[in-house]
Amino acid sequence: MKRARVATPLVLLAAGALLLSGCSNPTATASGEAGDWADATADLDGVTLTLWTAQSTSSVPEGVIAAFEEATGATVDNVTVPDQYETNVQTQLATGETPDLMFWQATESGLRIIQAPEKLQSLDGAPWLEKLDEPSQKMGTLDDVHYAAPIKAPSVIGVYYNKSNFEKAGITETPVGYDGLLDAAQKLKAAGVVAPAYEASADRWPNQWCVQTMLADEAADGFWERINENEDSFTNPKVVEAIERCEELYTTAGNPNIKTATFAEQAEALLSGEAGMVVQVNALVDQMAASADLAELDENIGFFPISPTGNVGTVIDEQTNTVVAFKSGDAEREAATRQFLRFWLEDYYPTFIEERGYVSLQPDVPTPDNVPQIGTENYPAAVEEKVGSMQNEAIVNPDLYLYLVDMYYGEKTPEQVAEATQENFVQLATAVGAEGF
Repeated sequence: MKRARVATPLVLLAAGALLLSGCSNPTATASGEAGDWADATADLDGVTLTLWTAQSTSSVPEGVIAAFEEATGATVDNVTVPDQYETNVQTQLATGETPDLMFWQATESGLRIIQAPEKLQSLDGAPWLEKLDEPSQKMGTLDDVHYAAPIKAPSVIGVYYNKSNFEKAGITETPVGYDGLLDAAQKLKAAGVVAPAYEASADRWPNQWCVQTMLADEAADGFWERINENEDSFTNPKVVEAIERCEELYTTAGNPNIKTATFAEQAEALLSGEAGMVVQVNALVDQMAASADLAELDENIGFFPISPTGNVGTVIDEQTNTVVAFKSGDAEREAATRQFLRFWLEDYYPTFIEERGYVSLQPDVPTPDNVPQIGTENYPAAVEEKVGSMQNEAIVNPDLYLYLVDMYYGEKTPEQVAEATQENFVQLATAVGAEGF
């Protein structure tokens, strides 16, 4: 099996550079029409494909790549794009560098920012589409065209907690609302837990999840619809309050190394008991599963959704959920990318979800027994009340997480975080030609 190689990082362009550049592959076909689907194991000797993955997903396709290469004779180069993945991907695409396949957050905003109709192959008519459950069939679509292959279900942003620490702190019921969350953090602190609420600012992207949970009530009240129509703003006092709540949580009960802590350390801290709670997405489960077996996860780690006044979950599609296929202008390679996706989602799918410990997206393929309990509790279908995240519902996604990092470094106030987020949102919405901006 080939080891994943790391792409050379480029100097970051300004936010939205891809949107403004209008750069496109001059050899790419203009049509978004769906292509034919070859037999999953047809001979591809001499064909080389490139797959871009993030650091958090670089190991995910290793099994399917090895099996596909053996079955077809093709070569698939797994290229790890450094974090911040989404930003670096946009930078590299804007310079004209294009992979054959790529892990991507295939929401409406995510697809628009990489110019899906011009850049990506349509996956309409894929033989595996009808095998998916109904919610999964809707993933990765834009203007009723399928542009992404779902390999994993979305997750719910929520609180992962160390069961032993909760027991030590005398917390016997799931915290409800922000007041309950803060109270739990204070009880954990009083019980001697080093980091009642553990945040990872060094990797930057984790910073946004707490704030998004604290926007759940506003989301249920139509906030994202109003934002998209330029009838509301991130400077809304409710947004500022959400930011202030997370600042309070991590200032009073956070980890001392919040500025330098990484996502990997976040997972390690929760497993070891150094941390009491972590606000995260499903990627945390995969990270913990890399060093803990099923029994250890089920025994030590729990999960619950959280919102300002209750336990409403915030659903998010991540780059870990779907894979997109680019137009290259090379008919043989484009056909090979579709064949690879067919192999992944048909021939290899039962093996894939078992080796990864994923919930099945295909009703005819049972979910394997090695899925941890938290791996089923944090999927949208398991959460009674839920709303969409900024990634799922906003027409574009501003760099909220970057401004929150500035706040934890003492460089921005919550009000300034909100103002910067709104300014960036307007810039991006204007760049994609959104109505009303």
